[in-house]
Amino acid sequence: MTMTGGPTGVGERALGPDLARGFMLLFIALANSHYFVDRGAAFGGFPVGGSGVDHGVGMVISTFVDGRAFPMFGVLFGYGVAQIVRRQREAGRGWWPVRKLLWRRSLVLVVLGFAHAMLLYVGDILAAYGVLLFLGVWAIRWRTGWLFGVAAFVLVLTALPTDDSLSTMSEGADPAMLPHNLLDQFADRITVQPYIALLGWIGFVTPFLIGLWAGRRRILERPAEHLTLLRTTAVAGLTIAILGALPVSLVVGGIIDRPSDHALNILGPLHDASGVFGGFGYAALIVLVARRLGNGPITRAIAAVGQRSLTCYLSQSVVWAIVFTPYLLDLSRTLTVTTTALLAIATWLATVLLAERMRRLNYRGPFEKLIRWFTYHSKSRVDQLT
Repeated sequence: MTMTGGPTGVGERALGPDLARGFMLLFIALANSHYFVDRGAAFGGFPVGGSGVDHGVGMVISTFVDGRAFPMFGVLFGYGVAQIVRRQREAGRGWWPVRKLLWRRSLVLVVLGFAHAMLLYVGDILAAYGVLLFLGVWAIRWRTGWLFGVAAFVLVLTALPTDDSLSTMSEGADPAMLPHNLLDQFADRITVQPYIALLGWIGFVTPFLIGLWAGRRRILERPAEHLTLLRTTAVAGLTIAILGALPVSLVVGGIIDRPSDHALNILGPLHDASGVFGGFGYAALIVLVARRLGNGPITRAIAAVGQRSLTCYLSQSVVWAIVFTPYLLDLSRTLTVTTTALLAIATWLATVLLAERMRRLNYRGPFEKLIRWFTYHSKSRVDQLT
């Protein structure tokens, strides 16, 4: 195979990372959707009232999903950057051309993320990842010690007690998330989105750097060579994530009373910091499952979502905008935590069907083609590999 330095062709992709990206989008759908439920006072993004089933569903999501899905996204994002760097270097590119290529990629993520936040979902993370990549370009040559050292330092900082949003009860949904008209939507989001983009990346530094390290060693692509590491990471990472989530998730589930604000200022960051280990654990577990299941029809369909993760992520936001926006279907006060979770699962399953259809048509996906065209500055080159 001739090394061109272009994007990875579909036929060259490893199953494990794509399967992880596909499952990741199910977790992201569950993590995002419950914030649209507008039923008065809320704790951790979940209404305080509701049925016992709602409390149970909220507890499951708070334990296994919230603060655990996006770190896995960070790991896979860093892993993907390492793959790009390796292909460029193998094709003979110098470090400056590689950095420029990654900066182009970061720019399109920021622009696309801004449009996504303004038009569909104010909680966009694409722009934050664009900022992270713009700065993270300088880490692509760091040695292992620097990667782990900075990752550990940032993790400790984010775990320190702070005035977390959990310490106060929210009263109703954020108007930037559920705007009453298009003019209010733009006015509210134009002030919120830059804040998310410019500061939101900080919480993803640790998984991004560890993803870079794992991508250099091709751990998720060659699981047979790293079974002990993957098994240890899966068990330890998920154990830490679950234990770290319990103080908050037990409150969400209505099993224990809400602690004092001072306690929540400690427990909130602990919930998020332990979720970083959950991101590592989920990535390792899914790759191990992929190795066991092989390339069957179900795994191929979910991997197809991973290969088109940007298109499928944006498709979820189209659903949220239509279903919850007050000047559209306005179901934020009709649906519950349980029915919203069912909607999230149904939305993800729809993207699985959509991605599988695109796979059978040998079609990369519209937003994947866009970002590759912008990154590599050659439409014909991208088409040749898709």
